[in-house]
Amino acid sequence: MAPPARAAGRQRLAVGSYPRLVRLEHSAYKGRIVAAVSGWDNNGPFAPVFESTDEGATFREIGQIRDSEDTQGECCGTLFELPRRVGDLSAGTLLWAASYGQDAGAERRMAIKIWASHDGGRHWSFLSEAARSHNHDGVWEPEFDVDAGGTLWLHFADETEAPRYSQVLNRVGSTDGINWGTKQSTLAIPPDRVRPGMPLVRQLPNGSYYFGYEICNYGELYCNPYFKISSDGANFGDPGAPGTRVVTANGNYFQHAQTVTLFPGGANGTRLLMVGQIYTNTKGTPLSSNGQVLLANDNFGTGLWYELPAPVQVPSAYNDFCPNYSSTLLPVDGGRNVLEIAADYENGVCTTYFGKGPAS
Repeated sequence: MAPPARAAGRQRLAVGSYPRLVRLEHSAYKGRIVAAVSGWDNNGPFAPVFESTDEGATFREIGQIRDSEDTQGECCGTLFELPRRVGDLSAGTLLWAASYGQDAGAERRMAIKIWASHDGGRHWSFLSEAARSHNHDGVWEPEFDVDAGGTLWLHFADETEAPRYSQVLNRVGSTDGINWGTKQSTLAIPPDRVRPGMPLVRQLPNGSYYFGYEICNYGELYCNPYFKISSDGANFGDPGAPGTRVVTANGNYFQHAQTVTLFPGGANGTRLLMVGQIYTNTKGTPLSSNGQVLLANDNFGTGLWYELPAPVQVPSAYNDFCPNYSSTLLPVDGGRNVLEIAADYENGVCTTYFGKGPAS
């Protein structure tokens, strides 16, 4: 494995994009931070897995996830630690899911596949396939949650309902992580060009669930962040209702690829921090602070959001799969600081970087 990389400003982690972070809370590895990246090497796509035992000051590679049966593209991976037992999967099991097969050409049948680790990310075994396209269209951007009743849900962006919808958000449920039910609609907005995507779910301390996503091609807006609140993590209201848009007092907002993480802070004891790819003004023009800010909210998303500095600066962020695309955040140092991993180009190669900064 590679020697540890040390955080001092923006520090290189690995070649790849779409980074993810999770702090383990339900196993013998409690307190450790695990990161994964959708990467590639001469043998094809794979996900290198890293661990930090010093609050994000350093990372070392501890494992890899490779699909030996499908080397034709991997995208948009996610990490999730089970907070409770699901079937034979104990609390603390670490799950990885990603979209596979997008580079297989016109006859592709993309799938979302899941791997599991029982030792904090060191070793991985294939668990199941949760979704597969019935045509050449894509299934993208998986995200897990466990609802109030103990069902494991996998949310994803689904292009296979074209031409009625260009893209929708669907979900499938499982009581064992192996067998998955029929997909259900979470967000489907007419007309056909509208594309909701990038789903994420965060359980709030009051027991409800924050469901975030972007909606592209909606009116005059481009890939803006929205959210809904679910009382149980299983039901998300009318699929045709767009939800609440995220915006600051000045009308500024992120375009594309938002993620949200819970931090301590605010009157409710919980602060939501958001990172997105392109930071724009009310007209959608990138600001001088583009790629250098986070947005925060202290009321579970309700009301206006406000700016905080981003630990990893990507001032050249633009609409592309790499720079600041679907970056990831995590509270560290008792919530005083935010750890961020973001991607940027390094000599033409998409590369992930990590860094820490104040969380308020």
